[in-house]
Amino acid sequence: MRNLRVLALSNNSLSGMIPPSIYNLSALTILSLAYNQLQGNIQPSKGMMLPHLQLLELQHSLFTGPLPFSVSNLTELESLQVYENNFTGKITINFGGLKKIWRVLLFYNNFGSGAPDEMNFINSMVNCSSLQQLELAVKGVFTNVSAISIFGNSRLCGGISELDLPRRTVKKMKERNMSLAHILITSVASTLVAITIVSSFTLFWLKKKRKSPSVGLLMEEPFLRMPYQRLLKATNGFSSENLIGEGSFGSVYKGMLDEEGLMVAIKVLNLQRHGASKSFMAECETLRNIRHRNLVKIISSCSSIDFQGNDFKALIYEFMPNGNLEKWLHLSREMKDRQDELPSLSLLQRINIAIDVACALNYLHNHCQNPIIHCDLKPSNILLENDMIARIGDFGLARFHPRLTCNVHSSSNIIRGTIGYTAPEPWTPLQLMQYVTNAKYGLGSEISTNGDVYSYGICLLEMMTGKRPTDQVFHEG
Repeated sequence: MRNLRVLALSNNSLSGMIPPSIYNLSALTILSLAYNQLQGNIQPSKGMMLPHLQLLELQHSLFTGPLPFSVSNLTELESLQVYENNFTGKITINFGGLKKIWRVLLFYNNFGSGAPDEMNFINSMVNCSSLQQLELAVKGVFTNVSAISIFGNSRLCGGISELDLPRRTVKKMKERNMSLAHILITSVASTLVAITIVSSFTLFWLKKKRKSPSVGLLMEEPFLRMPYQRLLKATNGFSSENLIGEGSFGSVYKGMLDEEGLMVAIKVLNLQRHGASKSFMAECETLRNIRHRNLVKIISSCSSIDFQGNDFKALIYEFMPNGNLEKWLHLSREMKDRQDELPSLSLLQRINIAIDVACALNYLHNHCQNPIIHCDLKPSNILLENDMIARIGDFGLARFHPRLTCNVHSSSNIIRGTIGYTAPEPWTPLQLMQYVTNAKYGLGSEISTNGDVYSYGICLLEMMTGKRPTDQVFHEG
């Protein structure tokens, strides 16, 4: 990312050490890694190679070791915030070369004594004229002591009265050594109490989690094989009451996993239909390595035999309580006798759904290791969460980009996708008009991301007009 200017990853749960490659982002102006669990020394092999860095935020983390002297080479630095860490050693930063620095926050660390280095550090700050941006006098920082925070560094010395820094004396060193035993005993006792409390809460938490684990726990080990009997029980014998949809290669049931109490959607493949087994493998292959907030999450799979000895294949997905987009656009309006007629989608909701689907397609086409083509984008395959966030589902016809596979062209006598949503062959304007007139849907077309984009355009038209692409109003073009 040679042109990256801002890297802001603060307020997360990141752990480990800072990758050395970050120090090579020469265009970086802001580096914010604060409020994480990052640790280790900040000692890049070639120094801080960040010539344009203006803001460095590392506070409230677990960094250790000394501050690298190479920080002094950050000539554009304006704000340095490294408080609430475990930095140790001497403060060796020379602020004389930091002509633009105006904020320095170092408190609550474990900086040790070493008067010459601390004095050099203080003197460099006194002579740093850029600190006047904090409305400081020309004489230096000590005319406005509140502009510097060094509290929490109990071992820091140097005899600066304005900062209440004591001189380094042998007597105080001895006193500190004498109190070491007392501190050690207190620390051990406190640690034992803390371990007892944490252990008790951990046991309670584990027992609670065994009763009702979340989807996140199930997703830690995706594609765990689920037995046929468990799915049979979850759907009450695949009863019609739990049937929520039917597709080209099977039926979808809602079910409750008994032990977890988790509602899921179970897609049962009809293996008597030609291509159903390939569809099962296509979904497994496609979904096993992709993660996106606008794609339906697969929880597990089942490849077994039923109680009659027949092959049984099913996919278990996260349940989408608001059904699919087709239901919201058409079913309530077309079925006048329904008692649970859905409210009409607002324009804002339709726009947000369109954006969600576009984000998912962008991820599939441009940000997967192997670009993926959905090949069957339509409203019935756009599912909605409780908060109406849209997710694309049904990857039974999905294919990897033809550049990465041997099968570049689809069969010339098979329609890949759904009539009305499938793109025609690569066309000229004349061919496009013939396509609209003759309904030459997707025959012999090359698999490409353009097909998904065409289907997305049809979905947009359907969302805004409320009419299916096969509606009679579109007869004869």
